[in-house]
Amino acid sequence: MSVEIRKVRTRAELKKFVAFPETIYADERNWVPSFLFDDMNTLNPKKNPAFEFCEAQYWTAWKEGRMVGRIAGIINHRFVEKWGKKLARFGWIDCIDDFDVASALVKTVEDWARSKGMEGLHGPWGFTYLDREGMLVEGFGEQATFATIYNYSYYPVFMERLGYAKEVDWLEFRVTTPDFIPEKVLRVNELLSKRAGVRIYEWRSRRELITKFGAQVFELIDEAYAGLYGTTPLSPRQVRAYINQYLNFVDPRFTKIMVDAQERLAGFAITIPSLSNALYKSRGRLFPFGWARLLSALRNPTSIDMMLVAVRKEYLARGAVALLMTALNKSAIENGIKESETNPELETNLAVQGMWKDYPKRQHKRRRIYYKAL
Repeated sequence: MSVEIRKVRTRAELKKFVAFPETIYADERNWVPSFLFDDMNTLNPKKNPAFEFCEAQYWTAWKEGRMVGRIAGIINHRFVEKWGKKLARFGWIDCIDDFDVASALVKTVEDWARSKGMEGLHGPWGFTYLDREGMLVEGFGEQATFATIYNYSYYPVFMERLGYAKEVDWLEFRVTTPDFIPEKVLRVNELLSKRAGVRIYEWRSRRELITKFGAQVFELIDEAYAGLYGTTPLSPRQVRAYINQYLNFVDPRFTKIMVDAQERLAGFAITIPSLSNALYKSRGRLFPFGWARLLSALRNPTSIDMMLVAVRKEYLARGAVALLMTALNKSAIENGIKESETNPELETNLAVQGMWKDYPKRQHKRRRIYYKAL
């Protein structure tokens, strides 16, 4: 039976596109759905500010009258300009265990990319580097996080059969919370704080955090992440959107802000209670019981997810990262947190991996961007 590829044209078709993963991952406990309304907004040109510099098309695959796959094709023109590579990207790729389906979906995006003058295709990416990205190639028996993609082990096999090869990899670590912080470490941190001229700012409410530091957080992300592959500058509209997306779930216990003598942002570590189990049980829906599960997960966590970490360049060499990590671990110990997930880190980003060098950890997942010349 041949595979039929259909272009997504209506809101009803987009809803089916967004909801499709539930049909193949419903019984997979390691899969963590995204919020359905978030995906709907992200894929909507009227809602997602990335469409100021991106274009996209979505397709679904059908076989014997049943939806069996989906894929998005995206061109981020800022990426093309910054990195000097005429590459389209694929994302939101999911399908049943059928190579013909995967082939039909990927070749549809390849044809679309060629028609747009692109010279290669890579992915899975979102619209920007702050969206979910990377195909899981190691760690299929590990639960995903709120911020990452889960996929079955046949996905990378299909990509390689289609002629795709590794472009970049991200590593993920599970870090064990120490039983206590040695007095020596606390004394060293006091000295570092004085030497670097920075301190941990004790914020009290999300409103205070967003009003005082929201814009500064994403300005620092632009600065600190600028050299990392795939990053592009954020527009003011994107900053406002990401403030809503990333800072609405933060908790003073687990998100640490570091400031200089003028109370200018010097660094931060945004960490949230793990939402994986709550999202799995709710299938990414807030109603009727999703809100209650999320609130419970936020109030009584035993595991946390590290979402974003950045420190201004002038403070990196002064050991300021240690202040953030110590503050975070102190809160983790006080609140009964057993483990933390780092979320993806480029395998070449040794600076961020060095943050965990003094803590027990295991590298339990690897995810990949695949590339093919067209």
